Amino acid sequence: MYFRILHDESTGEISYLLADADAREAVLVDPRGRDLPLLRSLLAERELRLRWVLRTHQHDTLVPDEPGLLVLLGAPVVQGHPASGLQGVAHGDMLPCGNEVIGVLATPGHTASCLSFTWRDRLFCGGLLAVDACPYQPVPAVPEALWDSVRQQVFTLPDETLLFAGHGRRARAVSTVLEQRRWHPLFAGLSRDEFLARVAALPSTHER
Repeated sequence: MYFRILHDESTGEISYLLADADAREAVLVDPRGRDLPLLRSLLAERELRLRWVLRTHQHDTLVPDEPGLLVLLGAPVVQGHPASGLQGVAHGDMLPCGNEVIGVLATPGHTASCLSFTWRDRLFCGGLLAVDACPYQPVPAVPEALWDSVRQQVFTLPDETLLFAGHGRRARAVSTVLEQRRWHPLFAGLSRDEFLARVAALPSTHER
């Protein structure tokens, strides 16, 4: 097993590289097109073959070159929103990587077609928990769906499940289900209506 976190401190965006070191197959979660040279270098350093490019969410109307750049990595690009040249998946799908398996969860809310990915004791959940930290989506696209995704999908996982965010601005990149279920400022201790009211009061833009 090989695991690497890539964090851009200026934007808070986080990407992940995970691999079956014995089979020399790898997966990238939420890579960025502008990081292609670095990503290729990391794969070459470990002699890893890229099996999948997994996107928990996408903002391709704002960054239209991104899909084309990610395709250049040479592996299927998987995302929730169907697009030409990219591969769609469904809730419950299992993606092989060497002797490892990546599970797919449909978790809409941050954007309308968000996915989360399970691997061993970990869940890569993109912008679900970092509600207002995404530089491209400062407020959830579908707050009602976000509440359901977090409360019904994420918070029902075992307490010790590690949660890996797609954005780390003003927050830690890694937490646990138990921690977030008990202390998340928007999802713990609030009713659904209270959550929606809090989200409605969030500013729609960030000072950058």
